[in-house]
Amino acid sequence: MSTQEANIEELVRQLAARLTEKGWMLATAESCTGGMIAAACTDLAGSSQWFERGFVTYSNEAKTEMLGVPAELIAKHGAVSEEVVRAMAEGAIRHSRAQVSIAVTGIAGPSGGSAEKPVGTVWVGWGLGQSIYSMPLNLQGSRARIRLETTSHILKTVLENLH
Repeated sequence: MSTQEANIEELVRQLAARLTEKGWMLATAESCTGGMIAAACTDLAGSSQWFERGFVTYSNEAKTEMLGVPAELIAKHGAVSEEVVRAMAEGAIRHSRAQVSIAVTGIAGPSGGSAEKPVGTVWVGWGLGQSIYSMPLNLQGSRARIRLETTSHILKTVLENLH
């Protein structure tokens, strides 16, 4: 197990403890990570106590159909945008029984980037009840590294914001 994977495992343990303590459930909405966050969560035994469901919405159509992200929002801002990740985080809560959501959309590479949105451009979002938050990440490295760093970063961010 790599140091990064061990870090993710520890973050999941801490997140599980915090969510269990509050009696809350988590839902994930993932694009560029393709289910890695949900997999990391469900790797922990007993995760059914706090992990409600995961949406892997890789295509724009899936974001619209499964999470209710307006197609016009994607057309106007692109799938990798603050507006879309916030709609994903909101949709994950609206389409589940969770009180907390995690959403990610980005360009993991090695291709698919542009001058405006180079490879490593990732938007992460999270929902806590009625509040939705988001932030951009500008990551470097291989596809695998970008996906692992995205997973680690959003787990840490949500954990820090669960008071």
